[in-house]
Amino acid sequence: MAITWLLKTTARRVGLAVLLGGLLLGGLHADWDFSEISRKSQALYGPLGAGKGRIDAWQNLMATQSQGSELQRLQVVNQFFNHQMRYVEDIDLWHEVDYWATPIQSLIKGAGDCEDYAIAKYFSLRRMGIPSEKLRITYVKALRQNRAHMVLTYYSSPQAQPLVLDSLMDAIKPASQRTDLLPVYAFNGEGLWLTGAAGNKKVGDTKRLSRWQDVLKKMQAEGFPAEPVY
Repeated sequence: MAITWLLKTTARRVGLAVLLGGLLLGGLHADWDFSEISRKSQALYGPLGAGKGRIDAWQNLMATQSQGSELQRLQVVNQFFNHQMRYVEDIDLWHEVDYWATPIQSLIKGAGDCEDYAIAKYFSLRRMGIPSEKLRITYVKALRQNRAHMVLTYYSSPQAQPLVLDSLMDAIKPASQRTDLLPVYAFNGEGLWLTGAAGNKKVGDTKRLSRWQDVLKKMQAEGFPAEPVY
């Protein structure tokens, strides 16, 4: 009953009906030209200001840290965004109830909400060579805050216990040690899963239009290469 209620209330918040689909950047193999990205982003959003330094630091992180172990990559990416961004609600930052920002937008602002942290970490780790099947964007209930929350989870193997990358802390812990989080559902390019007490069951695909498609379109406008959905 609680899971059903949380699914309904969280789905209303993020517009789940329009989120399923287009959630995959199948392989972030094309080059990212950061000079072009900065130029186009400035044309879209105006002067980058302090955001330029954050974007340069992001570029440097991905260029210098991609050869470490997967755990090392998880750690540096989690800490980077946790330190570069401060938490601000969408209504205050974007004047919208629910807005999904690109990593560039988040770094220009130096701020975002839990979804923006997870999105930025996902794109970064995909760019740094971690396969999409090992990463899921996961909605949870943060029990201490009594609210919906979003984290990035990493599976070293399909049956492994996931590790949790959270904007609330730098430490990356196994899900079993995050008793403050109640998982509800998770998604990536391959589909949608029910998690936690409901098991780890795939319950849908991602073929419909979604907010994620909006993120991809915004990133293309910023100068990131278009990538196939499948």
